[in-house]
Amino acid sequence: MKKTLCVLTSLAVCLSFAGSIFAEEPAKIKLLIIDGQNNHNWKATTPVLKDIYEKSGRFVVDVATSPEKGRDMSGFKPEFSKYEALVMNYNGDVWAKETKDAFEKYVSDGGGLVSYHAGDNPFRDWKEYNEMIAIGGWGGRNEKDGPYLYVKNGEVVRDTTPGHGGHHGPQVEFLVETFAPEHPIMKGLPKAFLHCKDELYCKLRGPAKNVDILGTAFAKVNEGGTGNDEPMLMAITYGKGRVFHTTLGHDVPQCKCVGFQTTLLRGSEWAATGNVTIPCPEDYPTEDKISVRP
Repeated sequence: MKKTLCVLTSLAVCLSFAGSIFAEEPAKIKLLIIDGQNNHNWKATTPVLKDIYEKSGRFVVDVATSPEKGRDMSGFKPEFSKYEALVMNYNGDVWAKETKDAFEKYVSDGGGLVSYHAGDNPFRDWKEYNEMIAIGGWGGRNEKDGPYLYVKNGEVVRDTTPGHGGHHGPQVEFLVETFAPEHPIMKGLPKAFLHCKDELYCKLRGPAKNVDILGTAFAKVNEGGTGNDEPMLMAITYGKGRVFHTTLGHDVPQCKCVGFQTTLLRGSEWAATGNVTIPCPEDYPTEDKISVRP
């Protein structure tokens, strides 16, 4: 009898331990990538982004594709509330008011948002969207849309001097340096990584409210840049919502950078949950060596 009780007790302990292991594995985060219009190659980058997310094991991804440019947008009504974060791979026509209202409510009520590369280009006249992404470029943006945000000598500058918003020189390799090492997205990552040839966004303007610059890149004047440290990675709060803004990832080759992938995954997890569990991978790029995956 005692032997039977011992066996049963051991079995119960094992089952309890196994149950605790399974219980500790977090549920996958539901993401929605929004695409359909863009001056960038969304038809190629959306599948790559989806693959990056799903291979991490942390996310499941759906895609909402808008009508083509110039078409009726009134029927484009993704069910934002089904997801924990939205990923903007979109730069196109303005959405219908009902869709914009639903989007604002979703983020304001605590939904996550990821602005990916040209996701900071559209909707110049949509005040709330520009507050969500903090700064953006092109689309006629200028000083009336907000300050030019950059870093100089380690200090954040909000430059209200008149000028256009949005610029980049030819694609170059550049160093992405951590600016906020204690933020959950950046904590535990090396202080810098060498990024493959990409568009180094400069002169981004906007409301620049409730924004933490997480990572910067120096835009060299002899490479068409400004001579300033430009924001590459940002975290923004909008109402109860969290927004991760990355300017990296122009096209498929740039999306293969392990530094881009890691910060995208960690930023998306933070936007969705407020926490970061995704570790720094062993093949993370160094300050003098690019790291890409096939």
